[in-house]
Amino acid sequence: MGFTEIFVATHSEALKRAAALESGGAGSGEGVRIPGISDFEIEQLGDFAGAAVHAGGADYELAMVDVASDSLLGVPPAMVRALAELLSYESEGEGDVLDDVAERWAAEEDMPFGADEARTYVQQLAELAGSVDENSRTGLYVWSS
Repeated sequence: MGFTEIFVATHSEALKRAAALESGGAGSGEGVRIPGISDFEIEQLGDFAGAAVHAGGADYELAMVDVASDSLLGVPPAMVRALAELLSYESEGEGDVLDDVAERWAAEEDMPFGADEARTYVQQLAELAGSVDENSRTGLYVWSS
């Protein structure tokens, strides 16, 4: 199995990065590369994040953003918000929601990493989601090989 890369970009920047990744190059700019998972696991993470911040049931399905790349998917606004909220969400008596989401995600079948590594990834993805700026027309994108 390949890897999945998640990053913040404008639509045109995302297409350029996808083209570079598809040709075996590296993407420019910040991003989180997670080996051994696909876009499906990112959708699972979105479901867990949504449930943790009491926004379950929203649309957390990644969507194709351009016919130029089958591998490039856009993260829906509801998932971006849920991930970003993991950094600051406070729940009474439920402990750290970010840790809980990471543990649940790592416990999924066939996950190639444990809870500690999952926590690092979830923290990084939450920070990326928090940096999405609608005013600068950026979004959160997922590219999977």
